[in-house]
Amino acid sequence: MQFSGNKRRKLKLAGDQKNACYPHSLQFYLQPPSENVSLIEFENMAVDRLKLLKVVENLGVSYVKGTEQYQNKLESEIRKLKFSYRENLEDEYEPRRKDHISHFILRLAYCQSEDLRRWFIQQEMDLLRFRFSILPKDKIQSFLKDSHLQFEAISDAEKTHRDQDIIASSSSGGIKLDLELVYKLTTRSLPTVQSDERLQPLLNHLSHSYTGQDYSAQGNSGKISLDQIDSLAAKSFPPCMRHLHRVLRESHHLRHGGRMQYGLFLKGIGLTLEQALHFWKQEFVKGKMDPDKFDKGYSYNIRHSYGKEGKRTDYTPFSCMKIILTNPPGQGDYHGCPFRHSDPELLKQKLQSYKVSPAGISEILDLVKGSHYQVACQKYFEIIHKVDDCGFSLNHPNQFFFESQRMLAGGKDPKKEPGLPETPQPRPGAAGTPKAREAPSALPALSSSMEVDLEGLEAPSALPALNPSMEVDLEGLEAYFSS
Repeated sequence: MQFSGNKRRKLKLAGDQKNACYPHSLQFYLQPPSENVSLIEFENMAVDRLKLLKVVENLGVSYVKGTEQYQNKLESEIRKLKFSYRENLEDEYEPRRKDHISHFILRLAYCQSEDLRRWFIQQEMDLLRFRFSILPKDKIQSFLKDSHLQFEAISDAEKTHRDQDIIASSSSGGIKLDLELVYKLTTRSLPTVQSDERLQPLLNHLSHSYTGQDYSAQGNSGKISLDQIDSLAAKSFPPCMRHLHRVLRESHHLRHGGRMQYGLFLKGIGLTLEQALHFWKQEFVKGKMDPDKFDKGYSYNIRHSYGKEGKRTDYTPFSCMKIILTNPPGQGDYHGCPFRHSDPELLKQKLQSYKVSPAGISEILDLVKGSHYQVACQKYFEIIHKVDDCGFSLNHPNQFFFESQRMLAGGKDPKKEPGLPETPQPRPGAAGTPKAREAPSALPALSSSMEVDLEGLEAPSALPALNPSMEVDLEGLEAYFSS
């Protein structure tokens, strides 16, 4: 994959040529793309496909695959994200092109570990299974032929004669596709891709990126008071933050990973800087820490996380994917995701202490066993709030809190509560509700409407030569995927 600044070759195809490139809404992705795309388009495509695959995962554990409700909801999401999904639709070249290119981008991003590969393959299989199920019968044979799959359709008489054998040999829901061989090709290409220091940070980030709303403290500052935290933790904190709060109250100390994860969460739900300094100092002093030691060794880090020290970066709360995939807890740590990092028996005990029913615990543990950690947390949300469908896909601890508060308030946004005096200093354009993240400083010319959390890239120096006007030469992918 190479960057080119001057030579910009784009495919300009007539109608018949476009149809020849992508004759079907369904693809087996046999050939890597071979054209130039801008960095903005490259990232937009990748983020949209990541959103789609997360929808596929969520629907796959919330509904029975193949049912009318599942099919309708998935088709609606595919249409919303402008990917191809049905034959015989007009102007399908761009959606099919986007589907083709984005698949290969995420294949690179998700081939870097066994857990990522397993997740990616499962969602792609479910997506392909859905598309195949809505393929018109008169198109199936031509699709198989174009995909170099030489399957011969059996006659209706033989089908009737062997119907029980066919049912017994079929996987539930439709076809089964094994992409492992294709994937091992992709893994072997990683050393070549990793040598490109301009592209690799983006691919690394995509595997644990957050594509939802920005839950920074904008507009929320001062919405909670310190004496509310205990009650809020019991009824509206997600398990990860509820656990950190309990440990802090009991031991009066958290190590760095826990302080960062919990501190930024509290900041996002409305704790002001003055409140945060008072809250943490009070707890640490209860743990026999000298007040001067706290002021000298810990208050700086709290001020830093609020953008008042160092680079003045206004840090945002961690998303679920960041908590799950980065900085796993070690001995003596209490941060992380309980559904990902807890022993199943300990998780079961924790859920019992939260008064989750045995049936609910069993359902949650089944989701955890299938590596659906965020969906397991979403199921926990539905159980404790006594709803069958919460109506959203859970991607962020602060989303859990705000949705809980909204639901407990009868569907309204929670009212502002009195807190310690502090003059809020919202950034320009700050609103009262969470909004989409603006373009990070590392990519100043990227579209501000994008909702991907690029916090993982951190300093601008992480992408020293990244220029949005440059293009990615996708023709180089062919060498990567065939090496």
